[in-house]
Amino acid sequence: MKFASVIVDVAAKQTDRAFDYSVPSKWEEMIAPGMRVIVPFGPRKVQGFVIDVKHSTEVKRTKPIEELLDITPVLTEELLNLGHWLTTHTLCYAISAFQAMLPAAMKAKYEKEITMARHVETKQLHEAVKPFFEKESSVLWKDVEKGGLTSPFYRDIQKGLLDVTYVVKNRGNKKTLKGVRPLLSPQELMDLADSLPKQAEKQKDVLRYFTENTEEIFMKDLTDFLQTTQAPVKALVEKGALAEVNMEIYRDPYENRTFTPSEPFPLTDEQTKVISPILAHIEDELHRVFLMYGVTGSGKTEVYLQSIDRVLKKGQEAIVLVPEISLTPQMVTRFKERFGSKVAVLHSGLSTGEKYDEWRKIQRQEVSVVVGARSAIFAPFTNLGIIIIDEEHETSYKQEENPRYHARDIAIYRGEQHNCPIILGSATPTLESFARAQKGVYELLTLTKRMNDASLPPVDIIDMREELREGNRSMFSRLLLEKIEDRLAKGEQMVLFLNKRGHSSFVMCRDCGFVHSCPHCEISLTYHRYQNVLKCHYCGHEQPTTTLCPECNSDHIRFFGTGTQKVEEELTKVLPQAKVIRMDVDTTSRKGAHETLLTKFANQEAQILLGTQMIAKGLDFPNVTLVGVLSADTMLHLPDFRASEKTFQLLTQVSGRAGRHKLPGEVVIQTYTPEHYSIELASQHDYGAFYEQEMQIRKLHKYPPFFYLTLVTVSHENLAKVVDVTDKISQFMRQKLSSQAVVLGPVASPIAKIKDRYRYQCMIKYKLEPSLIPLLQFVTEQYQGDIQQQNLTITIDLHPYSMM
Repeated sequence: MKFASVIVDVAAKQTDRAFDYSVPSKWEEMIAPGMRVIVPFGPRKVQGFVIDVKHSTEVKRTKPIEELLDITPVLTEELLNLGHWLTTHTLCYAISAFQAMLPAAMKAKYEKEITMARHVETKQLHEAVKPFFEKESSVLWKDVEKGGLTSPFYRDIQKGLLDVTYVVKNRGNKKTLKGVRPLLSPQELMDLADSLPKQAEKQKDVLRYFTENTEEIFMKDLTDFLQTTQAPVKALVEKGALAEVNMEIYRDPYENRTFTPSEPFPLTDEQTKVISPILAHIEDELHRVFLMYGVTGSGKTEVYLQSIDRVLKKGQEAIVLVPEISLTPQMVTRFKERFGSKVAVLHSGLSTGEKYDEWRKIQRQEVSVVVGARSAIFAPFTNLGIIIIDEEHETSYKQEENPRYHARDIAIYRGEQHNCPIILGSATPTLESFARAQKGVYELLTLTKRMNDASLPPVDIIDMREELREGNRSMFSRLLLEKIEDRLAKGEQMVLFLNKRGHSSFVMCRDCGFVHSCPHCEISLTYHRYQNVLKCHYCGHEQPTTTLCPECNSDHIRFFGTGTQKVEEELTKVLPQAKVIRMDVDTTSRKGAHETLLTKFANQEAQILLGTQMIAKGLDFPNVTLVGVLSADTMLHLPDFRASEKTFQLLTQVSGRAGRHKLPGEVVIQTYTPEHYSIELASQHDYGAFYEQEMQIRKLHKYPPFFYLTLVTVSHENLAKVVDVTDKISQFMRQKLSSQAVVLGPVASPIAKIKDRYRYQCMIKYKLEPSLIPLLQFVTEQYQGDIQQQNLTITIDLHPYSMM
C-alpha cells in the first residue's frame, strides 16, 4: 500500500501542511511527487500537489485519492524544493508557491487525452492498447480508466509510444487541425491502388503517397502537395484505407513573423574581457553571480547571446528575463534570429492558450531557451546552464501579491541548484546589487563604451520655472520645441517620455478648491479625454466629467497636470504635420498592440513616439536622434526612499534611446527641480557619483543596502480596527526584536484607503534578526480568527519595492 502527502488547494493557515491520502492500487506504479491530484477534503473535492510518496503513514484512517490530474509530474523535484524555500522566504502558503509556477491554463478543470507519439505505428503498442487507436487518433484517459486498462497504457507512456496532453475546459484548449493517416500496411495500400479503376487516378496518387510515408499528415499539407481536393481522400476514408484524425498544432504567437537567421557579431575588446569569466564558469559548471554594468548601447545583448550559445552547445538550457512586455518584441526578435525554434516566449501579452502551449514545449524539452517576464523564472528546465536578468534594476521583477518573490532571488537559488552562472545586466544597477559587487559577493563586469564608439548623447536640463517666468505656459520648453521642429525637417525620429497616462492628473474647481476624488480610495481621479471620463488608477472606478462643481455649482472647472493624452493633443495643435504614436496602458491594452505600435515606429510611419515608462528602456531604433523628458519630477516626489534612485534610472535609460547608431543623439530633460542630484547626475550619465551620494543618504536614514526592510500592512473597512491592530503589532515587534532593529509605526499608508478599505503600516528596519520570521508567523497566527471572520488583511512584504 502506498500513501501520498498532498498540499491541498485551500489557502488558509490551518490547511498549510501536507495531508496523507492512500493511493488506489491502479495508480501505485504511476504516482510520483510533482503530480496534481484531486482529493476529498471535508465535504468537497479539491486539487492538490503530491510532494511525497511513502509506504506508511501515522494517520489512522486515510481517504483514497480520487483522481490523478497528471500522468507525468508537472513540477520537477527542484521546483518542489523551490516551493518550500519560497514559503519560508516570502511567508506565503505552500499552495500559492506551487500555483505561481504553472501557467493559468493548469489552474482550471481539465481532461487528459492520450495520443500516439509521432513516428509510432499501432503495431508497436501493447496488445490491450491497440484497439483504441485503430479508428481514433486520441483516447480520453477517463475511458481508459473505465475499461480498467491503466497499467498497459502507463507502460506505453513510459516507453514514449503514447503522449499525454491536457484538454483544458474553457481556458486554453489544445488547438487541432484535420489530418489523415493510413490504416493499412504499405503493401496493402499498393494492392488497393492496383485494384482501383483507371479514372480513380487521384485516389491512386494518395495511396502511393502513403506507401512511402506512413506518418499522419495535415489534410491541407497533403492536398497542397498532391495538388488535389479533399474528395479522393474522403473516398479512401470511406473505403477504410485511411482515417481522419485531429492533429494537435501549437498556437504560435509569432507564426506570422519571419525571422532572418543572424550570425554572432565579432566582440569588442571590452566585450571579450567581460565574456571570458562567464564562459569559464559555464565550462566548469560553477555557480557565480555576475553584475554586468554597461552603459546604454554597450552591447550587453550580444554578450548574452554568445554566452547562451556556449550553454546550448553543451546541451544545457537558458532562461532570459526581460522586465516589460514592450521589450519582449525586440528581445524575442534578437533571440529567434539567433536560435530559431529553440526559443519559447512567456509573457503577459500571450493568450492563456498560447502560454500553455509555450510552457508545454519547455516541459517536453522541445526548446532550450526561454525569453519572458518575471514568471518565466519558473520554467521547468532540468539542466540549466545560465540565467540572465536583463535590466536587473526593474521593479517589475518583484511580485506585489502572494507569493511576494523577487525573480533575482529565485534565479540565484536555481543557479546554486544547477551550478550555473547568473548574469544581472543593467546600465543603472540597483544600489543593493552594486554594493554587493563592490563587496565581492557578486563579480562586477563593466562595459564603459557604446558599440562602434558612439558617444553618449549630450543632455540639456531645462528649468521649467524659468520658462513660466518668461511667459511660456505650454508643456514644451522653447528649446525642446525648436529641436522637435529641427528633427521633423530632417526626417529623423524622436521619443517623448512622460510617466503619466491619461489627460490631466486631477480636476479642480478654481472657486472653492474642490477636487474630484475616488469614492473608494483616497486619491484624486485622473481625467481621460477620449472617453470623457474620470478614472481611478487604483480601483478602476469611473465617473462622467461634470461641467459644474458639485460643491459650489461654479463652472470654473480647471484641468491640472499633464498626461500622455494631453501631450498628444498639444502636439497635434502645435505641430499638425507631425505623426505621433502614443504608447501607454490605454493604447496597449489589446493583445499584440505593443508590437504593432513599435513596428509602425520602426517602419517610420510616425516621427514621434510618445509614451510612459514602457518606452524608456531596451528599445533600439537607428533613426531616433532626440529624446525629450517632459517632466522629470513625476517620480521624484513620491513617498518612497527609492524615489531618487528610480528617477536616476529612468532618466538614464530613456536618454540611452538616442543616438544608438550612426546618427548622433541629443536629450532634453524638463524639470521644476533642476538642482536635484539625481537629475543633474543622470544628465552627466554619472552612475558612480550618484551611487556615492545616494549611499550616504541611505546610510544616514538606515535604508537598504545598509539595512533590510520588512513592511507589514493592515487593512480593514473599519479605521479604528486597523489602527488598533497595527499598533499592537508594532508594540509587539519593539518588545521582541533586538535594540538594533528600528520599528516605525503605526502610520497611515501613503494611499490610506483603497477599494473602501483603510490601510495602516508598520515598517521594520534590521540587520540580523534570526527571530524575525518566526515572530511574523506568530503575529499572523494570533489574528487568524479576525482574518477569517472579520475580513481583516495582514500583508507582510519581507523586501518591499513599493511603499504605497
